[in-house]
Amino acid sequence: MSTLPVYRWRLAPDGLATRRQLRAAGLRPGGQHVTAQLERPRRRSGPLVAYLYRIELALPVRPMTPARAAALAKANTARRTCPACRTDAGYVIPAHLGQCNTCADSRGARP
Repeated sequence: MSTLPVYRWRLAPDGLATRRQLRAAGLRPGGQHVTAQLERPRRRSGPLVAYLYRIELALPVRPMTPARAAALAKANTARRTCPACRTDAGYVIPAHLGQCNTCADSRGARP
């Protein structure tokens, strides 16, 4: 197994990009393996690590189809629907509460 080249923060060579940078350019890794690793030092804990991909091997982002858009809308609606009162809360229900803030306050479910 070969080790990845490690670059310091802001010192990666041209032609490499993180997933976020690829996405901002309308690209995706497209099944390629990680080419290098980027490390950003932190004072109190280990370094932040980001994986780098080759830009020339990246593929365009797949277009959003009507079926994918409908599935995404359905999933987001389910995340906003309170299981206790069955109403759309207008925000994503917090996982630690398991219900909307109104239901959690009225039932004293806050930790």
